Amino acid sequence: MPARIALDSPGAVDGRHIRAVTFQPVRMQYVRRTLERTGLEPGGAPAVVVGSTRGELARGLAALGMEVTALDPAPAATRLAQDADGSGAIHYRTAAAEDLGTLPDAAFAFAYYADTFEITADLPAVIGHAARILRPGGLLVYDTVARTPLSRLVYLGAFQTLPPTRIMPSGRYRAERLRPPAEVADVLSAAGLRVDDVCGFRPRSIGALVRAVLARKSGRLRDEDLASAVEFLLDPGHAPPVTYFGAARKPGR
Repeated sequence: MPARIALDSPGAVDGRHIRAVTFQPVRMQYVRRTLERTGLEPGGAPAVVVGSTRGELARGLAALGMEVTALDPAPAATRLAQDADGSGAIHYRTAAAEDLGTLPDAAFAFAYYADTFEITADLPAVIGHAARILRPGGLLVYDTVARTPLSRLVYLGAFQTLPPTRIMPSGRYRAERLRPPAEVADVLSAAGLRVDDVCGFRPRSIGALVRAVLARKSGRLRDEDLASAVEFLLDPGHAPPVTYFGAARKPGR
């Protein structure tokens, strides 16, 4: 019987969670590198994660000492994150990235946007809210998907169309929402944020990624095994072929 594909469902192949756990080590590596490079002290820093899924990234930031609010548009993901976290230290809420009106202005020193830029139809609204909720001098970090022939093959083909490697519902990704760094930079600048960095990241090999997806769908790998099986690496210094990180600052103190 084919594996059932459903987002934010622990009994199914959940592509959002698969991405979150597979990206988690390299996301945290980029966060630590960016904090060190910019001099932002994580201890006690108010932080928000937008696109939190089941809370892995939020818990990683809390482990650095940040005071974290975790937002996700899916109520099911919010419940799963709360169930997985017995610390009580993170504030989990359901909210869409396009409308964070309940969050106060200039409330956060650090914001991480995950699983967001590559699916939204209204990137200016998303980044406009990010700029609003960051305090002067605050740091925005994000990861997203470029628009290249390889990214189309992976995200539009392998991940949401081809049955052997499909892990997402059809239509979750669209070509026009896979945005290259320059396109994202234009929107960041229009919102008053200063582009600070762009850095690609990639799996150790395409073969490792394909084998891991096939093994996960067949039940031979668990979600928690995926990060070590695929091993995403930072890949700075050239145009990203598929996925990349970025950082931007809000001008001020």
